[in-house]
Amino acid sequence: MRISDRLTLRVALVATVLAATLPAGGAFAFDGQPSGDARSALDAFRAYGRALRDGRTDDAVSALQYAASGGHAASAWRLGRMYMEGEGVARSDLKAFETFRQITITRREEGPNSPDARFISSAFVAMGNYLVEGIPNTYVRPDPGKAVELYFYAASTFGDADGQFRLGRMLLEGKGAPRDPRQAARWLQLAAQKSHHQAQAVLGHMLFTGRDVPRAAPRGLMFLTLAKEAASENEPWISEMYEEAMRQASDDERGVALRMVETWIKTVRR
Repeated sequence: MRISDRLTLRVALVATVLAATLPAGGAFAFDGQPSGDARSALDAFRAYGRALRDGRTDDAVSALQYAASGGHAASAWRLGRMYMEGEGVARSDLKAFETFRQITITRREEGPNSPDARFISSAFVAMGNYLVEGIPNTYVRPDPGKAVELYFYAASTFGDADGQFRLGRMLLEGKGAPRDPRQAARWLQLAAQKSHHQAQAVLGHMLFTGRDVPRAAPRGLMFLTLAKEAASENEPWISEMYEEAMRQASDDERGVALRMVETWIKTVRR
């Protein structure tokens, strides 16, 4: 099958998935100014930036909503994040989900060369995140199988590192798809090579312990070290994996891992 045919098949598959995630007549979370406003979506996005700098939060949100409703992907993605985190607006996972979903519907035929590729792929991943557990008291029910399909689309079509990591975790855990450690390690490796620190932690643990993959202790310890350096204080599980591996590693393994980290920093990290 040609690459263009595979892409067409993926688009058709995702279109089916997206159609199944919203009931008929469902509205989206764009509550901006009336469509008769003469400003373009880009003008509205710029107005959002000015209002934000001036501390006019309400005006900033209104401008962002208008820009999003006009198809400006960066605005829609930012608005979705605001709803998700409750930043400048009332927190609403449902509005966040619907905002991300609108991006995936209106821009689903665009590929990795689109100037908005990172926003589009991130929206697919965000939708998948919500579908893993669902959103309580809404029509968004848990559907790990659909989440896997959305992660796969972001991971394979856009090379999205977060999508690759999350797809790898789902395959490793057998959630939403049959457990497949070999494929899980493949996707985790792709994300780890892009410096996705959570992928580095999971893959590093697999390699160091020999869990589901041939043991490669120094390489595993290298990834765990890189992950620990990049992890936030809200990710204690990464530090715990690193510290346990350091306790178990031999002096030779630690020495080789240190040299591998130094080489990584010189040649891979940007």
